[in-house]
Amino acid sequence: MLEFLYSIDVALFFFINHTLADPILDWVMPFVTNLNKQKPVIIIVFGILGMLVWKGGNKGKATAGLLVITILLSDQISSSIIKNLVGRIRPCGVLDGVRLLVDCGSGLSFPSSHAVNNFAGATIISHFYYSKKWYWFSIAALVALSRPYVGVHYPSDIIGGAIIGWGIATLVILIWEIFIKYLNHKSSDIKPVNPL
Repeated sequence: MLEFLYSIDVALFFFINHTLADPILDWVMPFVTNLNKQKPVIIIVFGILGMLVWKGGNKGKATAGLLVITILLSDQISSSIIKNLVGRIRPCGVLDGVRLLVDCGSGLSFPSSHAVNNFAGATIISHFYYSKKWYWFSIAALVALSRPYVGVHYPSDIIGGAIIGWGIATLVILIWEIFIKYLNHKSSDIKPVNPL
């Protein structure tokens, strides 16, 4: 059964990596896959976080704070725990004929930390700014799709990463909401003191 599932994964990988190959995508996808290393993108991300804190009120501050916490958490869970437990080698390290458009990297394959982190971030932002959810999830999906396109992850790595990222962010949101309800309950228990 595992062999059959792996064969499907490999077939889907080569479909994305070879069949969808296009000269324009060959330029776009390496850029997309390395968005987290592009200086203008980093400046924009910090600008958005700053605007959320400065102009976004309590909702903006909560979004920015939970984004930072969630990405730090999701990245460590993905890179330091799950990847080591699974120990899967990247397709560019084991398959022949991979169109490798970026460095293969020394990291392990499952899950794709790009997918984990981007879907975790999209889930947090979408919780607070629901009307923008399609925008953020589309970016996360594009970044995730870029990983098999450039040759460094199997499709199951990005699907698993998306689910893990969503799950981590959902858990963070749940803990946050419990914490806020607790604070609201505590503040309603405080009786005002009447001066004499």
